[in-house]
Amino acid sequence: MNGAPPMKSLPRIYLAVLLSTITVRLTLCQTPKPTEPITWTPARLTNGSPCLFTAELPRGASSVTGEWQGHTIAFFQSKDKRHWYALVGVDVEVSPGDYPLTIEATLPGGNQQTFHREVNVGTAPYTKVTLTVPDKFVQPNAEALKQIEADKAIKDKAFADTNPEPQWSGDFVPPLKVAPRSDSFGTRRVFNGTLASVHRGLDYHAHPGTPIMAVNSGRVVLAQSLYYEGNCVVIDHGMGLMTVYMHLSKFKIAAGDAVRQGQLIALSGGTGRATGPHLHLGVRWQGAYLDPQKLFTLNLPKIQ
Repeated sequence: MNGAPPMKSLPRIYLAVLLSTITVRLTLCQTPKPTEPITWTPARLTNGSPCLFTAELPRGASSVTGEWQGHTIAFFQSKDKRHWYALVGVDVEVSPGDYPLTIEATLPGGNQQTFHREVNVGTAPYTKVTLTVPDKFVQPNAEALKQIEADKAIKDKAFADTNPEPQWSGDFVPPLKVAPRSDSFGTRRVFNGTLASVHRGLDYHAHPGTPIMAVNSGRVVLAQSLYYEGNCVVIDHGMGLMTVYMHLSKFKIAAGDAVRQGQLIALSGGTGRATGPHLHLGVRWQGAYLDPQKLFTLNLPKIQ
C-alpha cells in the first residue's frame, strides 16, 4: 500500500473541503462593514435642500467643525455622546456639482482627525410664473427706496443675532394647521414682464386672521413692519438657522420673546408686497434660503 486514501473515502473528503470553503465564504460575506463616520440626510441633495450632517465619533470627542460651500459649520453633540449633528442647507441659487466637505474633529486625548467627503448637489425642477403687480412694487419711488434701505439694515441686524447653540428640538412642523399652498419654493417670478426674483419661501393661502404658529422652538429677533415683507416675524433657531413669517396682520409676540414649537406668534394678513392675503414662510441658514417643505420632511433628533 502506498498510503493513499481508499477510493470510497474520496467523495467524503471532497465534500468536507467543499463545505469548509462555503463556510469560509459565508463568514467573509457576513463580516460587517466598518460604519461610515460621516453621513448626511437626505442622501440626494438639490439646490434649496436642507441637510443634516452626522459625525459618529468615539465618546470623549470634544469638538467638531466643518467647511462646506464657503460656510463654517459648527456641530453639536447628542445625548449619547457619540453622534454630532449640524443642520445646514444648500441655497436655492447654488449650481449643481460636487462640493467638498471638510470636517475637523478633536478626539479623546486631544488627537485631531480630518475627514474629506464630496457632496453632490443636483438641480430641483423649479417653475417660472408671470405676475402682474402695481408699478410701485417693481419701481419704488424715492421715499419707498429710502424705507427699503432702512429695512435692509434692520434685517441684517436681526439675521446676525443668532444663538451659537441649537434652540430647536425634533422635527419642524408647518405653521398652519390646515391651509393649501398657493406658491412653491424656488419659483422664478416675472413681475410685469421682467424677471424680478426667485421665490425664497413657501406661500400658504390663508384668510386674514388665521393663526400662525412657530415651526420650532427659538427666540424672536424681529417683529416689525417692513416695506416688502409687511408685518414680519423672524425666529432664530440657533447656529444661523432662522424662519421668516411675512404679510402678517397682527403680532402675538415681541422681539426678544422665547417661543416653543406650535406657539401662536401672529395672525395672517396681506400687508407689504402682497397680491392678496397669504402667509409667506422662509427658512434661512447663514444667508442661504432653503425649501420649508423639505425641512418638514427631515427626521431630526430631539436635543432639548
